[in-house]
Amino acid sequence: MSYSTIDKPSDYFNTVTYTGTAGGQTISGVGNQPDFIWVKQRGDAGYDHSLHNSVSGMLKQLISNSTSAEITNTDTVTSTNADGFVLGADTAGPNANSNNQDGKTYVAWNWKAGSAVSGNTTGSGTSKSYTGSVNTAAGFSIIGYGGNGTAGHTIPHNLSATPDAIIVKNRSAAWNWSVYHKDSFTSQAAPGVVYLNTTAAKANDTNVWGNSSVTINSTVFSVGDYEGTNLDGSNLVAYCFAQKQGYSKFGSYTGNASTNGPFVNTGFKPAFVMVKRINGTSDWLICDDVRNPSNVVNKKLFANTNGEEDSYDSFDFVSNGFKITSSGTGHNASGADMIYMAFAENPLVGSNFVPTTAR
Repeated sequence: MSYSTIDKPSDYFNTVTYTGTAGGQTISGVGNQPDFIWVKQRGDAGYDHSLHNSVSGMLKQLISNSTSAEITNTDTVTSTNADGFVLGADTAGPNANSNNQDGKTYVAWNWKAGSAVSGNTTGSGTSKSYTGSVNTAAGFSIIGYGGNGTAGHTIPHNLSATPDAIIVKNRSAAWNWSVYHKDSFTSQAAPGVVYLNTTAAKANDTNVWGNSSVTINSTVFSVGDYEGTNLDGSNLVAYCFAQKQGYSKFGSYTGNASTNGPFVNTGFKPAFVMVKRINGTSDWLICDDVRNPSNVVNKKLFANTNGEEDSYDSFDFVSNGFKITSSGTGHNASGADMIYMAFAENPLVGSNFVPTTAR
């Protein structure tokens, strides 16, 4: 039975939905002051994902379904507060990058970091400064760092634990979103990278995480000379996650193309699940417990597309994990190697010794 010291996961992660007004509005109910906010319009195609963080500045916007460099956008998240965030007025009118169009429905996924860190990078090449926000209890940090173009450049993540997943984006230039996941790392010779903005299978690109040698440990992670993770003179951001029992899980499963699909034991009732096939093409499928408060979980968005919310049966969320309930190729193709990231609604058993219940 999975025990957790985190009794209230919403202190560190939570999902909210809202409707746009085209005027400035405050979104409450997050349950924390978020440092990483990921917003998506739900009802129509053509509206981009919108990612914001407190290290770069909330007015800075990145788009997970695009290689585009960071922009400043006052039509999106402008600031945060103790229970959520503030949206700017939709002054540009209908716009793929706005998060507050009148009458449009949105979802926002929110992560809390909180403690400021700063210092210098290490390893090969010229040392660069970094700043960040970290929450070791939740295993999450946001690190903004400068690229030096030299393989073996190492970045302190400040988690005091080895990251299980890292997402890096070059803020200054148009390059892919590079994702490290512990279950896509094959070897030093084939370290494995998956790109958040594409459907592509895992690539064994040795230039992304360190060229001939990759270092990912309890202190630092390395990057190679790939421009998407280490372009000389560019500003980059890394979202780093270390698994915490009963709160977060980063793992894998194999699809069987059956409506009686695999059961994935996370040790908690999921609030958020994102999955991606790594031995073939597929979208990055995202489900959560707010858009689907009861089973079956069928409302899905895709991190790599600007498409509208889809609705076909995918999962059941249960007290200790999720069960695949359909044969869809995007999450359950026969022989598909799937990686996932999951965060908890409730731990199976918390430090108050009260067990969670099924939905």
